[in-house]
Amino acid sequence: MSGGISDFMQVLQKAAPAGKMVKKGDVVADFDRQYQETRLDDFRSSVEQGETNIRKVDSELEVTRKARELNIEQARAAVERAKLDIKTTPVRSQIQAEVLKLELEEAEAQLQRLLSEVKFQQISEQAQRRNTEIGMEQSRKELQMAQRNIDRMSMKAPMDGMVVMQQTFRSGEFVQIQEGDQLMSGQMFMQIVDPSSMMVSASVNQADVELIRVGATARLHFDAYPGLELPGRVVSIGAMTKTGGQRADYVKEIPVYIKVEGADSRIIPDLSVSADVVIEEAREQILVPLESVRRDGDGGQPYVFVRTATGFEKRQVELGLTSNVKAAVKSGLREGETVAVETPPVKQESGKRPVANVPRETPPGA
Repeated sequence: MSGGISDFMQVLQKAAPAGKMVKKGDVVADFDRQYQETRLDDFRSSVEQGETNIRKVDSELEVTRKARELNIEQARAAVERAKLDIKTTPVRSQIQAEVLKLELEEAEAQLQRLLSEVKFQQISEQAQRRNTEIGMEQSRKELQMAQRNIDRMSMKAPMDGMVVMQQTFRSGEFVQIQEGDQLMSGQMFMQIVDPSSMMVSASVNQADVELIRVGATARLHFDAYPGLELPGRVVSIGAMTKTGGQRADYVKEIPVYIKVEGADSRIIPDLSVSADVVIEEAREQILVPLESVRRDGDGGQPYVFVRTATGFEKRQVELGLTSNVKAAVKSGLREGETVAVETPPVKQESGKRPVANVPRETPPGA
């Protein structure tokens, strides 16, 4: 947050307009860098301080090494002096001779102690310097991270395409993200979309999903353009139902993705689309309204009422594919005959009841 105390929110200072066509590598968004630049200065100072600490530690260790070497040289000199004193024992008293022996033993012991401590002191000095180096390396890594964060404040398009801004919650409603908004780390705020390769994110009722297969063809209808229909193909079917939503828990839907195979310059992202997925299809069959088909009891033979010169007659038919509104008739009807959508009364004159002309067309997918 610009000028704040958190890395997890950033202010969008500049963004490419929604709908703009951009090229790969174009700058499409800039975030406020003030806080990151402040941190960069802090980490740069930490690195400089770490380098100063390294030089200081090296100087102190050098002084310690010189002092240790001096102590060792002094201890050696004491041993040599004690050895020379020992040579004078023939002219000294017995007590003085014993004192000189003790002084020699003490000088040799002091020298051995100093020499034995050298290895451990060197290990300690190396550890002290390594600890200082680790602190400086950490500061350098933090400096590099801060520099990368600075670079990430300017975002570039990963491919050629159209800018699509996402939504955020502002003032009690979901609105399009705009310049000046504060965004959380990891929040999606923009997409670059290739208009020549678009997908439809759809949902299908759980009761119907078993009928759909990957690769099935579809017909896409756009609410913004009532007369526009484009072909599509199912490319993905979700394995789980969609979570959440405002519908009742028992109304579950499965996500389905359909690739738009046609092209139209009017198609832009986030349009509302309905899709008819073709489950089966048959051609050159007669279609009748589904409500004109009747059965006597469960499992009875289907029949329709066909208008003749003397009225309506009951005629059995063989059905093909059916949808929610129409049924295909394989046999029992001829093209151009008229069927009743309501049960006609006995000896009812023609034209007095609702009828439907029998068309000849390709039935829709169930």
